[in-house]
Parts: sequence; structure tokens; C-alpha cells
Amino acid sequence: MSTATPESVRKPRLRVAPSPTGDPHVGTAYVSIFDLAFARQQGGSFILRIEDTDRTRFQADSEQQLYDTLHWLGLHWDEGPDKGGPFAPYKQSERLETYKPYAEQLLADGHAYLCWCSSERLAQMREVQQKTKQPTGYDRMCLGKTREERSKLPGFTDTPVVRMLIPDDVPLEFDDLIMGRTKAPKPDDQVIVKADGFPTYHLAVVVDDHLMEITHVVRGQEWISSTPKHLLLFEWLGWQAPEFAHIPLLRDEKKAKISKRKSPWAKLTWFKDEGYVPEALVNFLALQGHPPLIEDDGTEREVFSFEEFSKNFAWHKINPAGAVFNLDKLNWLNAHYIRELSEQDLTARLLPFLQRDGVLPENPSLPQFGRLNAIVPLIQTRINLLTEATPLVAPFFVADDKLEIADDARKQLKESAPQVLDAAIAALEPISGAIGNPDGSGLEWTADRLEEALRTAIVDGLGIKPRLAFGPIRTAVSGQRVSPPLFESMEILGKASTMRRLQALRDSL
Repeated sequence: MSTATPESVRKPRLRVAPSPTGDPHVGTAYVSIFDLAFARQQGGSFILRIEDTDRTRFQADSEQQLYDTLHWLGLHWDEGPDKGGPFAPYKQSERLETYKPYAEQLLADGHAYLCWCSSERLAQMREVQQKTKQPTGYDRMCLGKTREERSKLPGFTDTPVVRMLIPDDVPLEFDDLIMGRTKAPKPDDQVIVKADGFPTYHLAVVVDDHLMEITHVVRGQEWISSTPKHLLLFEWLGWQAPEFAHIPLLRDEKKAKISKRKSPWAKLTWFKDEGYVPEALVNFLALQGHPPLIEDDGTEREVFSFEEFSKNFAWHKINPAGAVFNLDKLNWLNAHYIRELSEQDLTARLLPFLQRDGVLPENPSLPQFGRLNAIVPLIQTRINLLTEATPLVAPFFVADDKLEIADDARKQLKESAPQVLDAAIAALEPISGAIGNPDGSGLEWTADRLEEALRTAIVDGLGIKPRLAFGPIRTAVSGQRVSPPLFESMEILGKASTMRRLQALRDSL
């Protein structure tokens, strides 16, 4: 049996232990943020452990999704299945032999017993309990019986499970780093080894936390009811229990715990697919439980880096009530972080979405990259999500004769649109579209020159108000009601494309 390092010399060791049963839950990232913040602050370790003993819900591709999404968020672990470490293996399914002696010890010491009840018998028992308004829980039919004695009674199955024998005086109160002194409901005789020989979560998590020398267990408040069971197992096995920190639940607008069945944004992959940047999501999730940073002048600051969060993190600051998952707040944060990115960084982050949406090919050419680099500064303040770039960027990469005019853009054209387009074509025709000299001189087709010519021709010449003057031109150039800055867009497109698009819309009116 392993002997843990004395508490006085132990550096904090925290773990996140998700189950690969589908798309990674946003709660996995939420717990990881608190784990990692404290571990980094205290010079400790952050461990990723895969709890894959639930074979009925196991999904093979989910494990890689866990790695990918946590890495995307920058929540990097020190030990784990993919990295190894001093307490490997870090997958429960590879540790099955580890748990057997502890289950046998609990049986030998009288803290656990075999149960041969069939699933049908247990279902009937629960149904009766519910109908008669009794507390639900195992009725201990198998307690104290041999296999032979139990086989003569109804609802017998050949493959037993192992159950904890919960004492009548089980301690229900414990100290929590966030909740303070906390009381949990009395547990029933929990199954700790299933009929297939796999340990349940309750046995495996206790054994693994001890053997991996975990000092702090951070998890959602829904696990409070399991804590007395886990503390009993630590006590029965003669081990020191870790400290517990039950963080507030992530709740939807109805104050219910968020669920992947009800909310697409309960899935971590959703945020990546929708165009959120990881810095914004980490910042947002930290604010779900922890207060904003306090500046020297006493003001609050909601925007902060993970390093700042880790430096200022404290368990006692966490609000046990938590916050409602407010996507408007997340969108605001995301917009802020997008504005703060360098143009080069933003271009790199937009590229996968533009490729996914068919705006750019898998291997863009140098001219395509050059055009994208010119467009990005025009849209950086106009998008809140990376996915919002596609309709703004797409018109720059579509053939002139393939540009579609959106219905709402065509409908908002005024009666003066043909006159405006005629005046624009006439005003722009004399301006050279040549690329100029190598030193940058001699370039005529510039945003400033185009704006000057069009204002003179349309605002002054036709007497149309400035806010209405350029709508038809914008529609012709981009096909949209809303676009990046018009004159800069025309400069990037070049004279030939701009003139073809103006003429095409004019011909259609």
C-alpha cells in the first residue's frame, strides 16, 4: 500500500478527471481553470486523469476532444495520459488491477459486502419506495448473507456487486474551502465495484486521489452529497483525505444546472466552432465563480489574463452562489479580446473559419494572403466572433460575375440608385488603376482619392445626403447592406473589379 508524502512538505497537487462520454463539457474547463490557477500560484502540479470506467457511455473520440479543447484554452497539465508522469497510468481503465486489493480490504474489514440483487429487483424496490414515500436507497437484502442463502430469495443474479456498508452514525459534515462547514445528506450503501469488475467512480476516485497524492479536490457542488462516502473510504483505508473545494454550478438563464442536452454551449467544442477566442472564454469562466480584480484605486476590472487571475486567486473569494451563464457578457469579452489581437494574430485565427466556409482554399496563394492581410484591419472592430468575418471577407474573394446581391441590400436601394451608379462610374473612370511604382509612388486608386471623387460627383453633384449617397455603391461592391469601410474596400478590390461590379448592379436595375 502506498504511503503519501507528509502534508508539511507536500506542494499542492490538483487534478481534473473528466469522463470521455461525448463532447467535453464546459464544466471540465471551468474546474480546470480553478485547479490550474491555484497550482501555478503555489508552485504545485495540475494533473489530467481520464475516468473511463463507465464503459456503457464511453466514446472513443471523446478523449482526444478533451486534449484538444483544453489545449486550445491554454489549460496545460503537468501529468496525464498523453504526457506520462510519476503516477502513471492516468487512465482508470488501465488501472483496474490497482483497485482490487482495496475492494478486498474493505470486504475483509467488514466495511463492504457482496450484493446479488438483479437490476429488475432493484427497480421494483425503488418503485415501491417511491410509491410509499420512503427514502430511496438499497434495503440491504444481501447484507450478512452467503451466496447460497441469497440465491434462495427472489431477484438473484450470479454476478454480485460490492457495496459500502454505511454506518448509522456516518459523519455528514465536513469543511469546504469555498462552502465552509457543509452538511450533506446521508448516503445509502453505494456500489463501489460493478458486476463487470470495474470500480465505480466512488472507489476509483478515492484510490487514485490517494495514490497520486492529490491535495485538493475541486469539483462542482453536485458532488457534495458524495463527499461523506469518499471521506469514509479515506478513513477506512487509513489515508489522509485531501481538502475539498466545491465550486458553484454553471447555471442557465432559468437558474438550472447547464446541460449538454438542453444548451449547445454546454459543449466546449461549441465555443471553438462559434468563433470564440480562448482568452475570452477563460476570462469569462473565471468570472462565473471568482470576483473581478480590484485595482489600486478600488475599481473593479473584469478583463484580465490567466496569469493575473492566478496571482489574485483565493478560495475564500469564490461566491458559492455562482453566476448565471450570460452569453452577452461572453460576447462582449470576446469582442474586446479580438480588438486587442495583433493584425497578424487575428489573420491566423480567422484563416481556419474562412477555409471552413469556403472563402479561401486549404492552401491560399500569396496574393490571397496579401489581400486577406489588407482586409483584416478593416473588419477587426466590426466582428464580435471570428465566424462573423466570413460574410465581410467573402466578397473580396468571389469572382465579380459570381457576386450575389443580398435581398435586403437590393430592397433598400432608393429610386436614385441608377443615377448614383452612373455618376460613380463616370467619376471613377478617369482614375488610373495602375499599381504604381515600386517605391509606392504614382498610385492613384487609393481610398482617399476614391472618396474625394465620389463625394464630389454624388454628394455635391447630385445633392444626395452623405449618409444615403454611397448605399448603391456599397451594395454593388460587396453585395451586402453592411460591409467593411467602402473606399478602403474599393482600393483592395482594384479598379477592374470595382468597375465591373458597379456596372453589373447598374445593368440589373
